Amino acid sequence: MLTFKIIEHQSDEYQQTVELRYQILREPLGLTFAPEQLQDEHNQYHIAGFETNPDSQQKTLVCCLLFEKIDDQTLKMRQVAVKTDKQGQGIGKKLVDFAEQFARHHQYKRIVMSARLTAVPFYKTRQYAPTGLQYEEVGLEHFKMEKQLP
Repeated sequence: MLTFKIIEHQSDEYQQTVELRYQILREPLGLTFAPEQLQDEHNQYHIAGFETNPDSQQKTLVCCLLFEKIDDQTLKMRQVAVKTDKQGQGIGKKLVDFAEQFARHHQYKRIVMSARLTAVPFYKTRQYAPTGLQYEEVGLEHFKMEKQLP
């Protein structure tokens, strides 16, 4: 069973998300997290998805993302990660759906992001639209994307 929740900055669950984000997003590029980068996340929303083993009831982190508040109507989606062995199973879609529900519940009207070129097709299926031209960030091609929330 897959469940999502908002987790606290600096909690044990947060530390698990830092490790997952490092493995999926940073390590392949030879990047690490600077302590000040992680400290700056204290005022962001941290969403984590856990799978529960039906036999042991043990919960395992399988995905996460962050929301940074841009203004009273806009959130920036960042650091979206799904465990490698769980990719392609619809978990990313469920994570983004949960995140959008969270945003709507908190009266946000728009989500923006910098999406890696390889992720653009996924976000387009979720009704995110590229805005502007392709650009390079951390050595990879990206597009700014956004979605207006109904």
